[in-house]
Amino acid sequence: MRILPPMSANRARTSGGEIVRRAGVVATGTLSSRILGAVRDAVVAAVFALAATDAFWLAFTIPNALRVLLGEGAVSAAFVPVFTEVREREGMTRAKEFYRNLVGAMAVVLFLVTLVGVLGAPWIVKAYAWGFQRDDALFATTVSLTRMLFPYIFLMGISALMMGALFASKRFAAPAFAPALLNISLIAAALILAPMVSELGWPAIFSLAIGALVGGGLQVLAQLPSLGKEGLLVRPKIGFNDIYVRKCARLMVPLLAGLGVYQVNVLLSRLLASFLPTGSVSYLYYGQRLAEIPQGMFALAIASAALPSLSQAVAQGDEDEAKRLFRHAFRLSLFVAIPSAVALAVLAEPAATVFFGRGRYDAAAIHETTRSLVWQAAGIWAVASVRTIVPMFHAHNDTRTPVIASALNLVAFMSLSLVLMGPMQHAGLAAATTAAAITQLVALLWLLRRRAGNLGMSEVTASVLRVLIASGVMGLVVWACASLGRWEMGGNDPRNLAIFAATVVAGLFSYITVVAALGSPELRDLRAAIRRRARA
Repeated sequence: MRILPPMSANRARTSGGEIVRRAGVVATGTLSSRILGAVRDAVVAAVFALAATDAFWLAFTIPNALRVLLGEGAVSAAFVPVFTEVREREGMTRAKEFYRNLVGAMAVVLFLVTLVGVLGAPWIVKAYAWGFQRDDALFATTVSLTRMLFPYIFLMGISALMMGALFASKRFAAPAFAPALLNISLIAAALILAPMVSELGWPAIFSLAIGALVGGGLQVLAQLPSLGKEGLLVRPKIGFNDIYVRKCARLMVPLLAGLGVYQVNVLLSRLLASFLPTGSVSYLYYGQRLAEIPQGMFALAIASAALPSLSQAVAQGDEDEAKRLFRHAFRLSLFVAIPSAVALAVLAEPAATVFFGRGRYDAAAIHETTRSLVWQAAGIWAVASVRTIVPMFHAHNDTRTPVIASALNLVAFMSLSLVLMGPMQHAGLAAATTAAAITQLVALLWLLRRRAGNLGMSEVTASVLRVLIASGVMGLVVWACASLGRWEMGGNDPRNLAIFAATVVAGLFSYITVVAALGSPELRDLRAAIRRRARA
């Protein structure tokens, strides 16, 4: 039995402001990526026909799902606590050795997954886009795009390992800003490469697959300098026998199951949408993209920023500190997620119009996207809460318990989807997604309470009450301002653009004013973080 040296008695206490600062870095990077992502989606919607975008977004579903599972989701969530534990117990030299072995082992896994995807593309597409077989050309295009996009998994898996190493080293800037490069590549592909691809006799939509591969490569290159500064620019070694690589793998298996449920939901929604009228896949996707702006900017940023400190507190045996950090992260997440859900639900039609209402995306498409967005926006707070709670389990090296909640999510999603997709079509799938997320949240809170004991959630409840009052006032302000728009005129109308921008500013101002009057500590933390950032 291997005897590990005792951990340091010096327990560095991480302030809530430090998590806010880190989350601010991640959120700023994510904001740039989300803005570029919105521009990307607007460009794609305007340039390509709905049938072509249906094919691309479906083809991108599998590689993107596996990117989350094998990349930034499972690998990063399992890696950060183990890396932190090794560094605390055995020192940085051993931690670097573990990282080197893990990169080599994951490179082999990612290569094999990519190879299977390239060779098995026709059968994969049949499995998750069965309805597309009604159109031979659409099915063939989706198969070709899937085959082209699978190497993206390898690139993004390696990028995610780099991201995890930098997060564990508490360096957040490079991994936060790197994803923006994918969106830049896709925008350039749609505007510049698409005509060139057409001239070669290929479908223009193939340009997006090329852009995705270029963007994945750029994300890897962008993180190399920061890894070098941390001394983590190591030569990979296939280290399946490393005890910590095996521990990371054991943690990943249930984590893959837990994260996999959400990805299965995405795949199933795409599969069910493939039986619905043309455009249904795109309506779901574009609604999801808008809903993910606050989710990715804030919920994921806060969870990513909190996980290293949670892991350190748990590794040092300080459970009270871990609970304090968890409550702080949870309050911050809801402080942003609840008003985001209210604002985006009220602004669903204006947002769909401003982002997509141009080119080939007509009024009918905007209306259907609005229906999707309203239901997905209603679940932003639940998804954000789930993403904040799960790291608390991961910090304890517990990746099994969240699988139970994920399984309930899947059951709720499938049951409601089959009931609602008939009368509501793609909007029914969006509603089922939100209801499933709420089910998962309730289950996670109950399971965490059983595992960790009293969490001191009264302060979270008080914070939520303040946020609900402020969000209600903000919702009324946003509704009044948005009613001045002429949204039937489309997204290029100057009046609409001005009213949309003014509405967002008015909503933000009203929310901040009310939470300030209510004495919100989250607002004070955010202000303090901004002041520290300005002085830096």
